[in-house]
Amino acid sequence: MGSEEEPRRVRMTPGARRVLEAAERLFYEHGIHAVGVDLIAAEAGVTKKTLYDRFGSKEQIVVEYLAGRDERWRALLAGRLDAAGEGAADRVAAVFEASRVWAAEYGAKGCSMINAHAEISDPAHPAYAVITGQKRWMLELFTGLARRADPAGADRLGRALMLLHEGALVAHGLGVFPDPFGAALDQARGLLESGAAPREAPLR
Repeated sequence: MGSEEEPRRVRMTPGARRVLEAAERLFYEHGIHAVGVDLIAAEAGVTKKTLYDRFGSKEQIVVEYLAGRDERWRALLAGRLDAAGEGAADRVAAVFEASRVWAAEYGAKGCSMINAHAEISDPAHPAYAVITGQKRWMLELFTGLARRADPAGADRLGRALMLLHEGALVAHGLGVFPDPFGAALDQARGLLESGAAPREAPLR
């Protein structure tokens, strides 16, 4: 996750797994601050003592919730990229298509990282590095894909692709218009074509 220190992770026992599954459902549906450990323990069918024995704190449960979603997202995306062609346009399309699939199955309320950042803005919170690290990883991914189309302008193009992708995530969560991922991909293709096209020399 970039240069930030990796957060501590918990070894998953069956009890810990039940806690995490309950927490993930509740955090995503209701928000992190709105959900307490009492409700998580009750939903998981464990005692608060078991919860604290396994995780130590609610903050650590949040870390596991976000890191787990990030791991599953990266696994889905890796499969899509493996199946895509080698060209920049094909691989960028694979990212947006993976996001559409992910959003349909796991993301009715939008991006869990964006949602979490609205509640966790303190860099000292152990989950903060998970949130920002995931977004930095996505920026690095888009910059690498942009380099295939426009080596000289990869940073600029990568940021533009990232902005389109993040905007699509937010628009999906808000439900303000249909298929934001398709609309964003259309714009991304236009940027890639512009980046790959020969540039005219600047006027002197």
